[in-house]
Amino acid sequence: MKKLAILPLLLVVAACARKKPPARAAEAVPVTVATVEKRDVPVEVRAIGHVEPISTVSVKSLVQGEITRVFFKEGDTVAAGQPLFEIDPRPFASALKAAEANLERDRVKAVNARADVARYADLVKKDYVTREQYDAAVANAASLDAVVKADEAAIENARLQLGYTSIRSPLAGRTGSLLVHAGNIVKANDVPLVVINQEHPIYVSFTVPEQTLPEIQRAQGPGRLAVRVTPKGTAEAPHAGTLTFVDNTVDAATGTLTLKATFPNDDHALWPGQFVDVALTLRSDPDAVVVPSEAVQTGQTGSYVFVVKSDDTVESRTVTIARTSEKIAVVAKGLTPGERVVTDGQLRLAPGSKVEIKEAAAAPAAS
Repeated sequence: MKKLAILPLLLVVAACARKKPPARAAEAVPVTVATVEKRDVPVEVRAIGHVEPISTVSVKSLVQGEITRVFFKEGDTVAAGQPLFEIDPRPFASALKAAEANLERDRVKAVNARADVARYADLVKKDYVTREQYDAAVANAASLDAVVKADEAAIENARLQLGYTSIRSPLAGRTGSLLVHAGNIVKANDVPLVVINQEHPIYVSFTVPEQTLPEIQRAQGPGRLAVRVTPKGTAEAPHAGTLTFVDNTVDAATGTLTLKATFPNDDHALWPGQFVDVALTLRSDPDAVVVPSEAVQTGQTGSYVFVVKSDDTVESRTVTIARTSEKIAVVAKGLTPGERVVTDGQLRLAPGSKVEIKEAAAAPAAS
């Protein structure tokens, strides 16, 4: 009886075994990959910089008077020597004419006084006039000669004051807001009329940690180091310049050193007051092994990458990263040029996983 009871159970188990579907092969994980490359990679110091004009001038009047004309519009680019303002020249022209008239008058007096000295020189020899009278004539002639010289100086000053009524740009640059408009009375050396910034060439000022100073000094040598800047929040191409200034003092409060780079800025792309990303190139590492930085993952044992093998499966490989530069990582140990590494899709991978390459990622961007 027991054998008869077991028989139906065995038949049911066998039937279930026949209905079990076969196991499916694991699905391939879609990933993107990049090829490990060898190239020259620059060693850079990165910082946040601030654009500064090389020269800033606050234009003021050197004479008192009414502003009668303004020769520029706010924000105009002006050349050195270009007229900016005109102060009413009429009072100064009148003062110049008066000074010239005084000179003519005193010259006539001086000529007459010298003639008196010549006459008195003959008369004193004949005792027709006293020595005191002759000495007085000589003193009067000398005094009038001095008056003539003073008149000449007064004319030069009057001409200078008249010249100050035409205010010209002391440098080539861009004007700011017009601070005093035509019709206003200005005093000598009082309030600024306009501020002009020299914009090309232009400075970018930035600070670096004091620990980088010895390396900068070694790299600088007899030449100038290259500097690239990119305005923050933009994707435009970097602007190239050169390091032209290293401060002579480290800021004790922050432990940083101020540097300045000069840029031609012919296209006026860099604007005073603007913040930029700065990359100071110290040297170049030749034949460095590089991968895109997104290929490098961080685990409990350190950095690692997924390497795609010839059978389209992956292995997890520990790597030593020397440094990162922009969007690439410099690998000191663990990879060989020509190998393929996963750049996207790592979260679904495990050692031995099958992968399907969606599209090859772009090669690491050159710095």
